[in-house]
Amino acid sequence: MPERSDIQTIKDYWGREGLGQAILDALAASGAALDRLTIDDLAPLDQFHGGGKGATSRLALLGGLAPGMRVLDVGGGLGGPARTLAVEHDCRVTVIDLVQSYVEAGEALTARLGLTDKVSHHIGNALELPFAEGVFDVVWTQNSGMNIAAKEQMVASFHRVLRPGGRYVFQEPMAGSVQPPLFPLMWADDATTNFLRAPADMRALIEAAGFRVRAWDDVTMEASGGRAPSRGPSIQSLVMGDRLAAIGDNGRRNRDEGRIVMIQAVFDRV
Repeated sequence: MPERSDIQTIKDYWGREGLGQAILDALAASGAALDRLTIDDLAPLDQFHGGGKGATSRLALLGGLAPGMRVLDVGGGLGGPARTLAVEHDCRVTVIDLVQSYVEAGEALTARLGLTDKVSHHIGNALELPFAEGVFDVVWTQNSGMNIAAKEQMVASFHRVLRPGGRYVFQEPMAGSVQPPLFPLMWADDATTNFLRAPADMRALIEAAGFRVRAWDDVTMEASGGRAPSRGPSIQSLVMGDRLAAIGDNGRRNRDEGRIVMIQAVFDRV
C-alpha cells in the first residue's frame, strides 16, 4: 500500500484545477458545437494515453467487449475510454481515479453527452478498490499503472473484483530492454515516481495472481506514449503545457531506443 505522502505526490503531479472548463474552452475554440458533442469530438481531449481513441478501439476488440458487460475502468481519468465502451459496445462502465479534478471533469463530460445511465465516475485507489468481490466482467486499464510500485497488490485487487471467467484488459507502457528511460516522461519527472517493469516480469506476476493469458500484443509502434500531437488542442498540451515538447522528444527516443514498450493484453480470471 503506498504511503499517504506517495499518494499525495501522484495527486499533485496530475491534478489540474478547472480541467473540465479548460477542455470545453479548447473545444469551443476549435469550432466544436458544445451542445452536440460526440465521443469523436472529445477524443483529442479525453483519451489521455498512447495511441488515443484508436488504441482504445483496438483494445476493445482485442478484449471482446460486448453489450451489457460490467466494466471497471481503473485510473480512467477523464472517462474517454469509458464513454467509448458505452457508446460503441453498449457496456456499463464504472470509472475510478485517484485525482479529484479528473473525476469532476469526467462527470461533467459524461453528463454533457447524456451517458450518465451507462458511465459513472468515482474517486478511489487501485490498491483498495471499494467494490465487492466478483462484481465486474472486465477490469480495464489504459496507461494507468506507471506510478504504482505495488503491482502485485494492484493485480490481486483486480482479481478480487472480477467474476470467475472475467477479463483483465489493459494497455500499459513497460520497461524495454535498454534501461534506464530518458526523463521527463509523461507520467514522471524522474525515476522516483516511475515504476515500469519488463514485459516478462509483468506477464509472470499477472499469471501468478490467478490469470491466464488470452492475448499479448506489442503495440509500441502504433501507440507511442511520448508522441506529441501534431495540431489542434490536446489533453497532453492542456495538462503538460510547455513541458510537452521535451516529453514528446524523450518519448520518441525511449521508443526508438527500446527503453519503453507498449503492450496491449487480455487475461482471463481463473
